[in-house]
Amino acid sequence: MLFVVTVYVICFLWGTAMHLVDLAGGGHNSYSSPAPAPIRFYFVALVVLDPLVVALLIRLRPIAVIVAGAVMVVDVSANYYVNWPQISQHPDYLLRPLGLLPFTLFALFVAVTASPLYRHLARLARARKLIGHNIG
Repeated sequence: MLFVVTVYVICFLWGTAMHLVDLAGGGHNSYSSPAPAPIRFYFVALVVLDPLVVALLIRLRPIAVIVAGAVMVVDVSANYYVNWPQISQHPDYLLRPLGLLPFTLFALFVAVTASPLYRHLARLARARKLIGHNIG
């Protein structure tokens, strides 16, 4: 499970960096595309949500998996919504190495690993709680 947590942390840190670069380049108007305001707001909010996931993962909190899954579901949905005109006209748009391909692969990785990772982190949390009660 250490590998899974490491992949999550690296990818969410990468996402944080990409959103910070976007914001540094264009401020709050970085996402002023034809996307609706809630989607643009969400993309800006990812500079807080992505590092939140990382912080929770580093602390090995089971809630990290729930937050990570929710962030990815909304993020994937929003990205496909915004990019659908390009995807529908040029399906190879998905295969561009720095486009939606790595993002989609990570989202699939989260979908496949979320349940086992949650169970593992929940077991760790229960063990920490038992150890804490036995010490006190």
